[in-house]
Amino acid sequence: MLAVVVAGEAGGQQRWSQPPGPLRRIGPELISGASDNDPTNVGTAAVVGAQSMYRLSWAALLTGPLLYFVLVIAAQVGVTARSDLQSLARKRYGRRVSALLLVSVAGVNVVTIAADLQAGAAGIGVLAGVDSRWLVLPLGAALAGLLLTGRYSLVATVLRYLLPGFLAFTVAAVLARPSWPRLAESSVIPALSLRHHELSGALALTGTTLTSYVYIWETVQRGVEDPGGHPAGERLARARLGALVAAVFTPVILWSMLAASAATLGRHHRVVSSAQDAARALRPLAGTLAGDIFAAGLVISAVVALPVLISSTAYVVGAHFGWRHGLSQPVRRARRFYAVLAAPVGLAAAAAMAGVPVLSTLVAASVIGGLGTPFGLVIMVRLARDREIMNGRPISLRLAIAGWVVAVVTGGLGVLFLLGTALGTV
Repeated sequence: MLAVVVAGEAGGQQRWSQPPGPLRRIGPELISGASDNDPTNVGTAAVVGAQSMYRLSWAALLTGPLLYFVLVIAAQVGVTARSDLQSLARKRYGRRVSALLLVSVAGVNVVTIAADLQAGAAGIGVLAGVDSRWLVLPLGAALAGLLLTGRYSLVATVLRYLLPGFLAFTVAAVLARPSWPRLAESSVIPALSLRHHELSGALALTGTTLTSYVYIWETVQRGVEDPGGHPAGERLARARLGALVAAVFTPVILWSMLAASAATLGRHHRVVSSAQDAARALRPLAGTLAGDIFAAGLVISAVVALPVLISSTAYVVGAHFGWRHGLSQPVRRARRFYAVLAAPVGLAAAAAMAGVPVLSTLVAASVIGGLGTPFGLVIMVRLARDREIMNGRPISLRLAIAGWVVAVVTGGLGVLFLLGTALGTV
């Protein structure tokens, strides 16, 4: 069982027991980081591995340091300011800046939700041998039902217990039998040619992996839904530990996806355009077991990432308009929040049934995301250095500089990637 229902307190309510101590302490950051490896990123890694073999494995590992600093800053904002990023942006900079942040997050999230739901359903379809179009709505309804429980603790507990499922990608990589010497060399010695597919692949892995919903969700977990009960210093220490674990776990999983794709699709010169294509193609190349394990990992990535994507979308909308919002709110008290939460699921199901190629629209969404991710990072770092917002405890100058560097790197890579797409070089 995922958790044990125990007797509640006053009013006869029930609550779900928490997971073991170590998993509970580092869970929030792992959920944030792991959600970054959504099916869209799985597809990116599969395409890069198929095109460039092992040459860009170093780029997958480079995401670790970037993710660490962003999660630490986001956690400190949440713990110290006791609020989410969208609410703080509205409070400090007004509705115009808040609206820009809203558009930059929600615009990308809605399209990504549709793509990830289709990919998750496709993973189930690969395992069950059925048409995945009919699975999009049941999968989305199940995840929406989890979020509609009005219990953040239940959602967080379920997601924590699903995190080990990401190791399916590592198992698939081992079963694919990569060239370990070549993989190790490419992982520690950066090599990037001016060939278009390698340049675009490196930019995609490092520039689009760290998306805005990740750090917004981190501020929500630590600032809104964290029950507290411990001193701020202890909560921050736990957050830094969690960020460190996430900064290792998340890029290793991305690295494993790339290795599995390179050892099979790249070796046999197979072209794929999505994660579900990769799962299907792995079966004849690496064996049914490897293909099925990769498909299972794809399903896990969708199930972990989609609640974060869906919830962060509802949070930024609710915070911008000043609605009552939060997964701990009962549905009857936050109807508009939960309506926004459910809407993308319905849109995704309609798009799947209509045969809309959602993955192709991600290019358009990346235009917003390419600008939105560094925009949100700049706002977060500025807020984190604001003594009033941070209740007299802003982040250190050293941490702020690290945050600015991440913003510059992601912004620069995003612009280059978008320019390459516009010029037809990607």
